[in-house]
Amino acid sequence: MLHAQGTLLTVDVGAREADTTNIDDELSQFVGGRGIATKLGHDRIPFDADPFGPENRVYFSTGPYQVSQMSFTGRMNMTGLSPLTDGLLSTNAGGYMSREFADTGHSVVEITGASDELVAVHVTDEGVEFEPVPDLEAAKTSEVTKYMADEHDLAPENIACIGPGGENRVRFACVMTYESRAFGRGGLGAVLGAKNVKAVTFRGDSRREIDLDEEAMSEIHRTAATADDMMKRQGTTANTEFINDNFSLPTRYFSEMNFEHVEDIGGDAVEEKKYKKGACSVCAFACKLPTKDEARGLVTEGPEFETVMSFGSNCGVGDIVDVMQSNELCDEFGLDTISCGDTVAAYLASEDEFGNPELVHETVEKIAHREGVGDLLAEGVARAHEELGVENWSVKGMEFAAHDGRVLNGQGLSYAVANRGGDHMYTTTLRLEYDGEIDPEGLDGKPEIVKRREDMCAFRDSGIVCAFGDRSEYVDEAFHETLMGCEYEDLMAMGARVVEMERHFNNKRGMDRDDDVLPYDLPDFESALDEYYELRGWNDDGTVPDSTVSEYAEADD
Repeated sequence: MLHAQGTLLTVDVGAREADTTNIDDELSQFVGGRGIATKLGHDRIPFDADPFGPENRVYFSTGPYQVSQMSFTGRMNMTGLSPLTDGLLSTNAGGYMSREFADTGHSVVEITGASDELVAVHVTDEGVEFEPVPDLEAAKTSEVTKYMADEHDLAPENIACIGPGGENRVRFACVMTYESRAFGRGGLGAVLGAKNVKAVTFRGDSRREIDLDEEAMSEIHRTAATADDMMKRQGTTANTEFINDNFSLPTRYFSEMNFEHVEDIGGDAVEEKKYKKGACSVCAFACKLPTKDEARGLVTEGPEFETVMSFGSNCGVGDIVDVMQSNELCDEFGLDTISCGDTVAAYLASEDEFGNPELVHETVEKIAHREGVGDLLAEGVARAHEELGVENWSVKGMEFAAHDGRVLNGQGLSYAVANRGGDHMYTTTLRLEYDGEIDPEGLDGKPEIVKRREDMCAFRDSGIVCAFGDRSEYVDEAFHETLMGCEYEDLMAMGARVVEMERHFNNKRGMDRDDDVLPYDLPDFESALDEYYELRGWNDDGTVPDSTVSEYAEADD
C-alpha cells in the first residue's frame, strides 16, 4: 500500500528541543494524514491528558498525494486532543501549505510541551528554530502573516497560526493558514494557545519522491479543469436554496427549518460578490470564493455554505455582506465559523435578538477576547446552554453543521456515532440523501452505509484527497486502487482502523454509548445503534474491545 514518506519530527516547545523518528512501519499501516496522526496520537497522548496541558500533543501531517501535481490534493491534516469534544480529533485545511510542509522532508510534525513565553516555531529541512514573539500577542492572523513576511520572507502558504481566539483558549478556536483557510473544527487552535505557540512555519527543499501514476493523475487534472460544475462558481453555497426549499436549512437556532431570506444569502448572492477565481495548491477545480463588498471595503474568502447557515439563517441574518463580515472576523480572530455561529445563535435566542448583525459582530469579538458574555460563549454550546436557557444543539460537545438530521435521518445517525460529534464531514452521508440515492427518512439499512462512509472518509483524509474531488465523477475507487497499489477494500480496512483507534482513545476517556445521542428523536434509533456496533464488532455499550486495537499494535511490531 502506498504511503507518505518522511520522518516524524517531535518538537518540545517547553524544553526547546526537537528530534526525528523513523515511522516507516506505522506509515505502511496508516498511510499518512489523519491515519498516521491518529495512530501516533492514540499511542503517545496519555488517555487522562488535559487538552490544555503540556502532555497533549498536536500533529501536523500530510499524505502521499501531497507530493503530486494532481487536483484535489491541496490539503493537510491536524490531530490532537480536542478541548471542545474532549476526545481525539482530526481536522484538515486546504490552501497551499501542504506542499511547503512536504518540502521539509517530514511526514508528521508533533508539537508537545508548553512554552513559558509566546513563540513561533520555524520548521525547515535543516532544523527547528524557536523564536520568541511577544509583539504578536493578541495579533490577528493577517498581522501574523505580515510579520512573517517582513521578518522572515515567509509567504502565507508557509504559515499556520492562531489568532486571539487560540491565545484565549476559546474551545472552538481554529488554526489558520493562508489567512483564510482553517483547520476549523474541534478547537486545536486553543491547544496551540495553551502551549504558547503563536505560529508554526514550514519551509525546505527536501520533498520525498513517491512513485505515482502520472497518466491517472493527469486525467483527474483535466477533468477538474474542464468540468462544468456549479461549485466552481459558487462553492458549497451552490445548493443553499435547493436545500432550504426541499430539505431543511436550520434557522433561528434550529427552531425553524427554512429561511425566508434564503435568496439573499445563497449561492447567487455569494457569486455576485465573488471578484476572482480561487483555488487550493495545484487544483484546477478552483471552487474557492474570494469575495468583496465595495461599499463596506470588505474583502474576504467565502462564506461557504456552513457559514451561510451558522451566521446567516441560524442567526436570522438575511444579508450576505453581514455574513461575509462574520466570516472575516472569524478568520482574523481564528475561530471556527460553524461552532462560533451556532454559539452566537444560541446567545441571540436567549436575548430574543435574531436578525441583529451588529450584535452578532460585537459578540464574535467578545468571544475571541473572552470579554463579558464572550467568556461564557467561548466555552461552546454544550457548556453554555444551561446558563443561556436554550437547548443543547451539539453532539459530544461539537456544534451542528447545516445538514439537518431531523430530515436527513442517515446524517443524523452519523452525527450521533461520529467520534468528533456534530460534524458533517465525518461521513457525508448527506450526499446520498440529498441526491436521492437513499431515502432521507428512516434508518433502515443506514448503519451499514454510515460505517462504510466513515471508513471511506478516514482513508480519504489519510491520502489526502479533498472531499469535493472524492466523488465518482472525479476521484473514484478505481483511481485509488491504481495509485495506492492495492484493493479498495484494503483501503477501507485501513479507514476502519483509524475510526476504531479514535473511538478506543475516547472510550479510555470515559465515552461510550451514552455519548452517541442526539437532541431529537429518530425512528428506531436504539436498534440502529445496536446494528452499527455489531457491524463494527464493538461492545453493546459502544466501546471498542482492547484486543481489537492491540492487534494493530502487533501488526506494527
